[in-house]
Amino acid sequence: ANLNKQLETLNKVISARASASAPIWVSSSCSLLHSPHSLKPEAGHLDEETLGWLSFAEEKIEEVAILAAAAINRSSVEAQLQSNAAKVLSRQQSERITRPAVQQRLASLNETFYSRQAPFNERQQVQRSALQLPLFPTTTIGSFPQTAEVRKARAQFRKGALSTAKYQEFLDAETRKCIEWQDEIGLDVLVHGEFERTDMVEFFGENLEGFVFTKKGWVQSYGSRCVKPPVIFGDVSRPKAMTVDVARFAQSCSPSKPVKGMLTGPVTILQWSFVRDDQPRSQTAGQIALAIRDEVVDLEAAGIKVIQVDEPAIREGLPLRKSDYEAYLKWSVDVFRLATTGVRNETQIHSHFCYSDFNEIFTAIKGLDADVITIENSKSDLKLLGALEVHGYSAEIGPGLYDIHSPRVPSVDEMAARFAALQKYIPAENLWANPDCGLKTRGWPEVKESLINLVAVAKDARKQHA
Repeated sequence: ANLNKQLETLNKVISARASASAPIWVSSSCSLLHSPHSLKPEAGHLDEETLGWLSFAEEKIEEVAILAAAAINRSSVEAQLQSNAAKVLSRQQSERITRPAVQQRLASLNETFYSRQAPFNERQQVQRSALQLPLFPTTTIGSFPQTAEVRKARAQFRKGALSTAKYQEFLDAETRKCIEWQDEIGLDVLVHGEFERTDMVEFFGENLEGFVFTKKGWVQSYGSRCVKPPVIFGDVSRPKAMTVDVARFAQSCSPSKPVKGMLTGPVTILQWSFVRDDQPRSQTAGQIALAIRDEVVDLEAAGIKVIQVDEPAIREGLPLRKSDYEAYLKWSVDVFRLATTGVRNETQIHSHFCYSDFNEIFTAIKGLDADVITIENSKSDLKLLGALEVHGYSAEIGPGLYDIHSPRVPSVDEMAARFAALQKYIPAENLWANPDCGLKTRGWPEVKESLINLVAVAKDARKQHA
């Protein structure tokens, strides 16, 4: 924190309450539950300059103590205040923070960067001709099981016990097996499985400029699950392609079926990171969007015909005040479109949304202008249908047919009943069959049985519709 600036605020409060007899308490603005514990483990991992720009829970408590002491006797903590001021100035002046080329590129955009070449109904016809998918196409959301073998190989690689060549050989073998199995059971649009990724945000942050990663910066996500978010400290750009080689190899494993290029969207990368506070979040999201846009265009050039840009975090990014919803959703839609509109009409853009109150954001989802969305449905007991009734949806959509967060294998009859209910609200030519979410946390036995049942549901539905 900028302690001198905060001290000015504190002194104003003290002056305003000069006649009050009750004491003034100095504290953090909220719980420190979602701050990493301490910067001490980061010494030697992060450079000294970056360390000076950060404060975790322990450091925030120390800052509170300094502010309280300064309010009573500034001279007692003058050295700490001067040290803090030097770090604040260092951050303001650092060329690592603000890079003119990135700022200028974002500022120079015009409205053409936010629209596809043609409206959806025209793109849909072109994509149907290009992809030749059956009625009720089947797909998965992206990830496949991160088995003990996958985690062990990654750990060995990071420790230097497994060479880059051997690790890549392992990843290629896992990818090929995953794709060949999907093809074998009859899925229509395949994925590579994401075995090279630990996390859908961390992977991209590691490949973008403007991010740093902590060694022990763990925070609670939910329950006993913890995550280690990246830190966005400066302007974001993409120095080189991030997923193109993997996508090209994956597509080569399936000459007859499309394999999706898999990316995380700009809002989700923003929401699941610690974000710099010296510029609007919308501006940082725009920078991320341009980096993802470059990747989308490169994937298309590499022959990838279906590209998925996931945005599961749009709903959780809603501001606390409802009066701020409209502005937030406006720039959230804009950055998604900025990331995805640089492709030709025949390239099919997908997006995925996790557990949310979709009624609050469904108008924004429509505004994304994605060709296909896959969306949580089974766990919320078909509440999505209410949003469809209220708002309507004219593009293609795949409401999840089963909950991947449970190891339970859904039966064909169970999923068929859910699929039949969906057909009352969604035109058959626009309806996809897929799970609720990615399969990373599941085991292969239940994944195989569940997806075989899902494919059977789609095939039966085609027969009934013929």
